[in-house]
Amino acid sequence: MKRSNIITIALSSLPPPRLLPPAIYSMDSSVLDRDDVQRLKELIPTEEELSLIKEAKALNPHSPLAPAELCLLTLGEIPHLNSRLQLWAFALDYDSLEREVAEPLFHLKLAMEQLAASQTFRCILATVLAIGNFLNGCKARGFELSYLGKLSQVRDTNTRQPLLLHVCVLLLQLYPQSSDLYSDITAVTKAGKFDYSLVQSNLSQLEALCKASWEQLKILDKAEKKTKDRNEKKRGGGSDALASEGSLRHRLPKIFKECEERLKVLKAVHRRVINRFHSFLLFLGYSRAMVRDTKAEDFCKTISNFSLEYRSTRQAVLMQRERERQKSGSESPGPNTPVGRRKRQQTPTEENEEQCKLEEVLKTPDFNLRRDSSLPRNRRRVTDIKGPFSRKMKW
Repeated sequence: MKRSNIITIALSSLPPPRLLPPAIYSMDSSVLDRDDVQRLKELIPTEEELSLIKEAKALNPHSPLAPAELCLLTLGEIPHLNSRLQLWAFALDYDSLEREVAEPLFHLKLAMEQLAASQTFRCILATVLAIGNFLNGCKARGFELSYLGKLSQVRDTNTRQPLLLHVCVLLLQLYPQSSDLYSDITAVTKAGKFDYSLVQSNLSQLEALCKASWEQLKILDKAEKKTKDRNEKKRGGGSDALASEGSLRHRLPKIFKECEERLKVLKAVHRRVINRFHSFLLFLGYSRAMVRDTKAEDFCKTISNFSLEYRSTRQAVLMQRERERQKSGSESPGPNTPVGRRKRQQTPTEENEEQCKLEEVLKTPDFNLRRDSSLPRNRRRVTDIKGPFSRKMKW
């Protein structure tokens, strides 16, 4: 009874049962759309159901069948119904299945290009590295990008302001032309929303579906050829006569051949984009062990979340500066007032001296730093000396 109700509900969205066989034979999308094909796949009758319907009809030959039983009996007379519907569904779904793989790869490729071209991102990395070396008293050549997410958690001991705020202030002083970063790397945010292990799985499933469709098509062609030969001997018209030469059914071999070629290209694109991502991580200083363990979506989420925090902090700094500028413009003391004289007589505090030292370190290139002549140093050509971030990616 439950099965009958389900079929009755499905029939309300389908054409009359007598129109189903010719539409299925020719795979006519003007009669049955993708949703209708999915409904028909759920209505495929079992052998037990067909035998029960035939027995009931034999017992009461003059009693009309209910719409649900009539639909099942009509569908049961179509040979290889399941294979036909699966081939039809694959031909209609291939574009969307391909898009599920190609779109994440496109955003990942674009994300790497945007990061490599972003001067603000380079300036941020250089500034954070310089601050870390200054605070730790060392000369590290790089740091893990996961530390970018901790800049908002580390605070100074005097004003309890986050380190990210100081990074923004320094960048606005040293690189006033820098942007908010977030608007420069929109593809990174989009790439962080995909699961690239799922992309790999979808690609494997698409390849398996393509191979299975070829096998089903061969079986269907062989069965239809036998039916056609048998009908010719009997001089009767087979059901396949309803499928015209220009129908989707006759174009399936050509469609699947095109899908196979597109799948080869898609696999090559996937391999190259993932290899390029690994090369990009090596370019950023990741070790090969870290490259193997780093997921593309996690990397993109880290950069995207940091860029969002950086933009918010940068906007807060700019707004604070604008308020101070407006306030100082309306209440600025004259040079001969007591406040103005005190400002001129103020001596730099220890905190200001530390700030000046840090800014001097950031402004001084590495190759202009004085070297201790008492320490041994390796001989190397001047042309081999490269500054920070001098390596370039080969795309």
